[in-house]
Amino acid sequence: MSTGELLNIEPLELKFNLELKKQICSSLYLTNKTDNYVAFKVKTTNPKKYCVRPNTGVVLPRSTCDVVVTMQALKEPPSDMQCKDKFLLQSVIANHGTTVKDITPEMFSKEAGHVVEECKLRVLYVSPANRLRQFLKALKKAVPLGVLFLTTVILVIPTLLLHQEHLVNLMTNLQR
Repeated sequence: MSTGELLNIEPLELKFNLELKKQICSSLYLTNKTDNYVAFKVKTTNPKKYCVRPNTGVVLPRSTCDVVVTMQALKEPPSDMQCKDKFLLQSVIANHGTTVKDITPEMFSKEAGHVVEECKLRVLYVSPANRLRQFLKALKKAVPLGVLFLTTVILVIPTLLLHQEHLVNLMTNLQR
């Protein structure tokens, strides 16, 4: 959670559960900690890869706004599961009654003398194998071994299918 003066931002890392050929969403929750209207704007280092809705907005005093970040579908798994993409969330105090239509780029201009809070957000890819490990770790504490084995087998199948699909695509491309 961010500890800015204006907004609590949760989470500070956008996690995307990777699935090939599907758009993937991650949510941000912006909570206004003040008695003022707060305008915000979300920027990214890779605008063609992500859609942010809303990418600008106003968070009313002591209320919360949900922001959904959608990553475009991947054709193949990332080679190292590392992502260098980043987001920047800027926020400023706005006049009482400000609406989205009233937001201008100048509001976020430090050169114009505005006090602009900024929060950088990282992007993390979560592979099916990592999701499986996290799930199994939680299960281990509460489930007998036989059920755990069966659950493991059931959960491994989608991961294997994901890799099989990728290998089939590679083989098809090699045969061309």
